[in-house]
Amino acid sequence: MSHHILEPGMFVKCPANPDWGLGQVQSRVGEIVTVNFTETGKQVVNAAMIHLEVVWALDGDH
Repeated sequence: MSHHILEPGMFVKCPANPDWGLGQVQSRVGEIVTVNFTETGKQVVNAAMIHLEVVWALDGDH
């Protein structure tokens, strides 16, 4: 998935780090995405290098 699709409010998971739990995108500036995860709190990731998978988007897409 392209990191350019990620927008604040979307729910994501990180397949490489499933122990992080469900996360909600807080912000995205270019490739840098800030996500608040249920198990690890706020993580700032480079989405060009770390895959984030959308679980639920504001428009209801899965």
